[in-house]
Amino acid sequence: MIDLSKISSLLGWPEKRKEIETAIESVIGTVPDKRVEPQMKVTEEYETRGLTRKRVNFFVRDDELVSGWLFVPDGKEELPAILCCHGKTPHGKDEPGGLDGNHRLSFAQHYAERGCVTFAMDTVTTGERVSVKRQPFDTETFYRDHPQLSLAGKMLSDHMHAIDVLSEVKRVDATRVGVIGHGLGGFNALLLAAFDDRVQAGVASGGFTRFATDKKPGCWAGDESLVLVPKIAQAKPDTLEFDWEHILALAAPTALQVITSLSESVHANPKSCQKAVTQASKIYKLLGAQSAINHYTHHDGDEVTPETLEVADDWFERWL
Repeated sequence: MIDLSKISSLLGWPEKRKEIETAIESVIGTVPDKRVEPQMKVTEEYETRGLTRKRVNFFVRDDELVSGWLFVPDGKEELPAILCCHGKTPHGKDEPGGLDGNHRLSFAQHYAERGCVTFAMDTVTTGERVSVKRQPFDTETFYRDHPQLSLAGKMLSDHMHAIDVLSEVKRVDATRVGVIGHGLGGFNALLLAAFDDRVQAGVASGGFTRFATDKKPGCWAGDESLVLVPKIAQAKPDTLEFDWEHILALAAPTALQVITSLSESVHANPKSCQKAVTQASKIYKLLGAQSAINHYTHHDGDEVTPETLEVADDWFERWL
């Protein structure tokens, strides 16, 4: 495993960065260099409180059409944009869209009301993408149909297509794109920030614990049936070539706000997040961006509270 603390010069970072990318892709699947044209099409529109909410369809593969909620504030041009990744909810995109589920996680509606163009899509196995006669997040069906993929890799690829959609919106400033997520959404937000350099700022709440201290690495916390990365789930943690500090380091110098609950967390060892952030911070410092990564901790359990939402708001205000 690459020791980030021993990388002392920018000259050695590009080569090490490539090694880390290769190690991660060897277990989650290769991140596509070329993606299909999204061919975004608006199918419904609703106007409410100074916003327009649009249901849009777009392609993530030549034969795979998915839908999402696009929120566009009235008025200004050249707006920042935020992709809002939903968590482990059967409601999929409807939760960040404020239509169902936990209202505290209605990120797409919230940030649109703050003047951003926002987008939320269903991840595979949830929302409108649940297989017939199956439950949301039924990964058994997914792996039967896609034995060479990982769920994490598929969600990453789909979210990169979602950034393509946001970048096509005429009123979006494509140089000011962010991502946010809580729980499984935080997991996805961090992966996207690591592999898509169009993301300029990210906020991830309750998204991970280091594999080395995770009771069930490769599975979503508290749910052994939700297998995110089979190769990690089947491996011994000490045999892995990377951990979360390496994923965070790949995101550098993208501005990252990591939010962690230190009590009543679904994760096995939430304090290990600090170790990951501390290790990744060394790469941020090397790149002259030491202030672009921050770790906020709280004791409010696996909830997004007004206080933690304010932390996220301030982060996007600063970096987008």
